Amino acid sequence: MDIVVKGRKTEVPDRFRKHVAEKLNPERIQKLDAKVISLDVEVSKEHNPRQADRSDRVEITLRSRGPVIRAEAAAADPYAALDLAQDKLEARLRKQHDKRHTRRGSGRLSAAEVADAVPDAATLNGNGEPVTGEKADAIPTTRIGSLEVQGEGPLVVREKTHSAAPMSLDQALYEMELVGHDFYLFVDSDTKMPSVVYRRHGYDYGVIHLNPDASGSDELDGAGAGGALGG
Repeated sequence: MDIVVKGRKTEVPDRFRKHVAEKLNPERIQKLDAKVISLDVEVSKEHNPRQADRSDRVEITLRSRGPVIRAEAAAADPYAALDLAQDKLEARLRKQHDKRHTRRGSGRLSAAEVADAVPDAATLNGNGEPVTGEKADAIPTTRIGSLEVQGEGPLVVREKTHSAAPMSLDQALYEMELVGHDFYLFVDSDTKMPSVVYRRHGYDYGVIHLNPDASGSDELDGAGAGGALGG
């Protein structure tokens, strides 16, 4: 397993490179993911004095024959940031490892598979209640919050509401990198518009603003706010 340490607009001391090689134990990581190919460790520094307690940022990217796993953390020094990022990475690896073993060994059937696997099994409606006779042929309806879903989908499995203090675009990018996501929703403090920043290719980013004005050009050309984030 290769470990590559690099700096983004900052120098990485040899002492820290050696510490990374000792800290990220390949044997322990390969026990959780035997398909791991390499680990990329990127170090960057925030020069804003107001963020001195989170001035050093470390991002660990694990590449394997499976999905890429990324963990990132910021702290007052790179060694502390590395510890936090390593804890996040191992927690995600353990979660993925446990999920794989649970799927292999449980032998359980989902509710949707019961009717195919068990002869004469009762038909259930969208609320999980058995139906008989003519009702069995009716299309089940499931209510998720304010949404009614007929048949098998689309199904909204989670709905969240967050408080969002307006922030600048730079702060939104920082928060996105901090949580390790590919996009981040925020209210732009300059435009007061609901907005989303997203990761594109390499170190490029994109931003989408939602204009509540119904007479805007987006409505006229039919583009709307949908589509792929990578555009």
